[in-house]
Amino acid sequence: VQLQASGGGLVQAGGSLRLSCAASRRTFSNYALGWFRQAPGKDRKFVATITWSGGITYYADSVKGRFTISRDNTKNTVYLQMNNLKPEDTAVYYCAAYSRSDYNNNWPPSETDFGSWGRGTQVTVSS
Repeated sequence: VQLQASGGGLVQAGGSLRLSCAASRRTFSNYALGWFRQAPGKDRKFVATITWSGGITYYADSVKGRFTISRDNTKNTVYLQMNNLKPEDTAVYYCAAYSRSDYNNNWPPSETDFGSWGRGTQVTVSS
């Protein structure tokens, strides 16, 4: 599956952004989706993930209560609503897909479970 993230930009601390990630395949509902981010000079880190149906979500502690992941299987799109943004949220954000056929009973999935990755979108939060 091909993924294309969008929606990044420059925002002041306390502001909001909504990222979108559109997928190319009609079997979108066969993929769990995740968001990751990579700050300059740092390793890529998990942000949030959502199950195939959208019924279960999981968040990194650093974004819990501020970010919301959701998906619209009719539009082949996953979203990341980011509220109360902080300068430390500045990073390139990536969406990724985890095929149901690869499911290994591991939830939440690890980064290596995600087999498809999109190009990132830059989010910059100014103080």
